[in-house]
Amino acid sequence: MNQSNIKNLEFIINSGVNYFLQDSPRNWYNTSTNTSSKYIKEVDNEKLERIEKIITKIKSFDTPLKNSAQNLVVYDGNLDARVMFIGEAPGKDEDIQGLPFVGRAGQLLNKMLAAINLKREDVYITNVVNWRPPNNRTPTDKEILEFLPFLQEQIDIINPDLIFLLGGVASKAILSTPHTLSKLRGSLHEYQSLKLNKVIYAIASYHPAFLLRSPQYKKASWEDLQMLQKKLNEKN
Repeated sequence: MNQSNIKNLEFIINSGVNYFLQDSPRNWYNTSTNTSSKYIKEVDNEKLERIEKIITKIKSFDTPLKNSAQNLVVYDGNLDARVMFIGEAPGKDEDIQGLPFVGRAGQLLNKMLAAINLKREDVYITNVVNWRPPNNRTPTDKEILEFLPFLQEQIDIINPDLIFLLGGVASKAILSTPHTLSKLRGSLHEYQSLKLNKVIYAIASYHPAFLLRSPQYKKASWEDLQMLQKKLNEKN
């Protein structure tokens, strides 16, 4: 192996991609911070108050989803994050703990973040729908539309530079498009808030739960993560 190839191999290993692409399970919680509590460091008190008001509004919002769910699941992570990760809806583990992405899909998301040198406490993680649908079914169009204003408010408060959309539900909801995820992937999209005077770039990618079922798509997901990392580096 020549010197150039050795350097390339070292770069790949150090980048974390080997952890993300491997199919064998790896417990990323052994040495990481316990995710049973939100990562709130020194944040803007105004942001925190505004997020808490949204949580109160979601709690009081009348929806049948409350009847089958145990806990409201709104967010985890950093209120001053530069990037938001948005998924579909809570699953069983999330419903129990009251935090997004803490089950098997959450462990894979942690690996995805680590592969581009990020941690959960660096980003803001949420879902389109904040109550677990019965039997983990896909949220209906009506449910997505009902909860979308709460999600848009969160985006306005966090004011991220980038949004990483996990799965077709999140991608279609945020980008307001009927296109399939396969057509949305591989490109930078623009999310334009009516309240923020800037363009927020959005990247559509696969949901970690889908990657667990179909690991052959991890390579494509890694390409999306690299796109995210590149955009973050450009803004440094």
